[in-house]
Amino acid sequence: MDQLLTANMASNLYWLGRYLERLEAMLIEIVETFDEIIDVDKNAGKKLFKRLEIEIKYKNANDFLYEACFGEHESNIYAIINYIRENAIITRAYIDANAFGSIIELSELLKQAQNDHFNIDCSFVEKISSRISEIWGELSRKQERNTSDYFIRLGKLVEKVDIHLRLKRDKGFSLLIMNEIDTIVLRLNPNAVFVPHRERESYDTILNSINAKINKIIVEDQ
Repeated sequence: MDQLLTANMASNLYWLGRYLERLEAMLIEIVETFDEIIDVDKNAGKKLFKRLEIEIKYKNANDFLYEACFGEHESNIYAIINYIRENAIITRAYIDANAFGSIIELSELLKQAQNDHFNIDCSFVEKISSRISEIWGELSRKQERNTSDYFIRLGKLVEKVDIHLRLKRDKGFSLLIMNEIDTIVLRLNPNAVFVPHRERESYDTILNSINAKINKIIVEDQ
């Protein structure tokens, strides 16, 4: 695990993990919401993005897919993959070569789809989701983890909790993930001290606690 990283590099590895997890989580939510729009509630897409404090408009389920992928808001799939690409380029020396190539290939696929005004359907979204799963596999196939791998993993877990709480899902699940976050933080910063959380605490309190832990590692200890 002995590996020296600058604060900037650690931050980019962390955000690479966060954006990859954000993309994967959003793709799953988008596919589920697409089905819900067709079968249950035509406003399900608006409700999903409202939880993320984003307002979107669409005419039907297919239009929802396009808005989710290329709409004019900061959580569209194309924007997220571009963030992933930027962080991958900066951290290229610390990530798997195949994972890097897959990220660049995926970003080009989305770019072409936008430029060509590609007709987005559910199979296209599922294809992207499958690619992300492959990238995670490429990033995690090392037998021994380096410090860089822990920062990517940390980003993945923090984003998982973040999205889970923003969508007002079960707090208990988020608190379980936080146990693993604490384990990684302790590995990176053995002097870290934690206060255990309870389900009665607000979503904001839990998120603020996570951010404080990350700041101590990336800002104070690098």
